[in-house]
Amino acid sequence: MEKKIIQVDEKVPVKMLIPLSLQHMFAMFGASVLVPFLFGISPAIVLLMNGVGTLVFIVVTKGKAPAYLGSSFAFLVPAGLVIEKFGYQYALGSFVAIGFGGIIVALIIRKFGTKWIHIVLPTAAMGPVVALIGLELAGNAASNAGLLDEVIDPKNVIVFLVTLGVAVFGQILFRGFLGVIPILIAIISGYVAAAACGILDFTEVVQASFFALPNFQYPKFNLEAIMTVFPALLLVVSEHIGHQVVTSEIIGRDLLKEPGLHRTLFGDFFSTMLSGLVGSVPTTTYGENIGVMAMTGVYSVQVIGGAAVLSICCSFLGKLSALISTIPGPVIGGVSFLLYGMIGTSGIRLLVDGKVDYSRSRNLVLTSVVFVTGLSGIALKIGNVEMTGMVLACVVAMAMSLVFYILDKLGLTNDQPQK
Repeated sequence: MEKKIIQVDEKVPVKMLIPLSLQHMFAMFGASVLVPFLFGISPAIVLLMNGVGTLVFIVVTKGKAPAYLGSSFAFLVPAGLVIEKFGYQYALGSFVAIGFGGIIVALIIRKFGTKWIHIVLPTAAMGPVVALIGLELAGNAASNAGLLDEVIDPKNVIVFLVTLGVAVFGQILFRGFLGVIPILIAIISGYVAAAACGILDFTEVVQASFFALPNFQYPKFNLEAIMTVFPALLLVVSEHIGHQVVTSEIIGRDLLKEPGLHRTLFGDFFSTMLSGLVGSVPTTTYGENIGVMAMTGVYSVQVIGGAAVLSICCSFLGKLSALISTIPGPVIGGVSFLLYGMIGTSGIRLLVDGKVDYSRSRNLVLTSVVFVTGLSGIALKIGNVEMTGMVLACVVAMAMSLVFYILDKLGLTNDQPQK
């Protein structure tokens, strides 16, 4: 019997809503909290604005695009340079500027539509780009699990294998409601295994207060700081388009058309602008949560909204936030190992469902070059922004596809289908 799909607009009872929402919150928590840690700020304000941003996104997209907005990694290098030279408040100003710039891009797309996407990113290019969203994160999952350390701790391996094993076999063996929360069960199982192995540290939980207000800060603006960060706009737009395509494939609805790419982009960048105004980091649609949807068949926006509300609550509950942050790396790594793979598989599924004809030379070279570009580790640096992985592969794919389109119009290509 196939697993029951819970579609985007379906409601779920409270007894299901809470664990399903917890599952999404746990999936994003590790990566989302890492960004403020690297910036040297409290994660509480980030949890607050990730939740607020997700709710804003749901409203802007009319509840038709399931996505959780977490902390973006695209700004780490340029924002780090701004923080070092000017201070964090000037980085906030650049986040506000990026958000405003993204809103302008959304309005342009609203005016001119999305047909250009199919020209610059045909299926033969989009498939590998989407796959790379998950595949290039594979190393992160292994690193979180401690599997890339010089000396591998057997305790980490045990916790990792317990978590991954429950996630994998739970997907196949669990029935009924348990079948839609295998990630949550895997995290709990991994946490219990970590406790049994003695690798949990509750020091922060003991020291944390029960209630705490997030640390609000306000932006300052400097043209040099803004221009240092602004090229990252290309990275986030490329990432956003890829996420919307893979989510569309998973849920069986074209989100580029309804609610429309302009709405999803607007929601994403408006959230980033709000975050910058109060002291948080830029947001982006999260691959971890896309993986949860792919694995569980639960696409309900109500569940995503529930996760956002829980995140907001955690931002004010110091003890709870600290307790969640004790989830060890091998648990996060074990879950991510499967979730990232699910995203990669979605890209391959795009190629299969799109019936890409690899007897045509252009399709063969597009997919080949995009995959190698994304996985090779090469980087292109523009100012202080470095493009690598999926983003660089996306730029290369768009450039190649645009050249092929022009050559087609000039009648110079030799692989046009016979009329």
